[in-house]
Amino acid sequence: MEKIIEATDISKIYGSHYVGKNVTNNPIADVFQAKIAEVINKVPTTVALDHVDLTVHRGDFVCIMGPSGSGKTTLLNAISTIDPPTKGKVLIEGKNIKKMGDIEIGNFRHQYLGFIFQKFNLLENLTVFENIAIPLTIAKTSDKEIETRIFDIADKVGIKELLDKYPTECSGGQCQRVAIARALITNPKLIVADEPTGNLDSKNSHEILQLLKKLNKEEGVTILMVTHDSMIASYAKRLLFIMDGKIAQVLDRGDMKQKEFYHQIMEITSHEAMELLEDEE
Repeated sequence: MEKIIEATDISKIYGSHYVGKNVTNNPIADVFQAKIAEVINKVPTTVALDHVDLTVHRGDFVCIMGPSGSGKTTLLNAISTIDPPTKGKVLIEGKNIKKMGDIEIGNFRHQYLGFIFQKFNLLENLTVFENIAIPLTIAKTSDKEIETRIFDIADKVGIKELLDKYPTECSGGQCQRVAIARALITNPKLIVADEPTGNLDSKNSHEILQLLKKLNKEEGVTILMVTHDSMIASYAKRLLFIMDGKIAQVLDRGDMKQKEFYHQIMEITSHEAMELLEDEE
């Protein structure tokens, strides 16, 4: 099966990891540099990701799950070029993102990635049609093709009747559908979704997740999603539990029904929670 993402031995370290080097052969500059290193190296470091490996194949629906501070969003950001890892290698479609410059990264994101966030990030002074069209307008796509592609994607995500409305005239669920349409409009290789239902009620959350599930199953859209919620995670095909910056467990849905998968997720998360509790004396 074709690999979309291949992340190998990636770590993300925040804080100081500066080492002074004698690069000038100038005694004064060398002393000054050594003093900088001495001060900086006193700042404690935080290891947010610790030697993580991750592979995502075409057509996968993978969920990264963990509690707050576990490293799940850091992992998503490291893979999706938002905040590249300190160490290790990330290949997307065989391209090493750590070797790209800023301009190349921007072009790469536009061509290969679609982003869905907890906040919809829609421009309120633009119509739904115009919001969805932004990536195509930037790419200087013809007006005729923009119209064709927007009508097609609007039909798929169920927002054709909203195209002339403004975001302020739409519900939260509708706004997230618009954000999904915008993420899909460039036909990206990978959809990156960070807590995509975090601002929605349970009914709209279910509808958005059913839509993502349908897009994955019927359109072959590859999805990498982050959540802390067991119910949301049960919509995925494969689940990665992350704790303290490390992949603690991997769970494949296989032929399980969603309800069975959900109960298995709950069993694992409950066990993890119990292990964190201390016995009463």
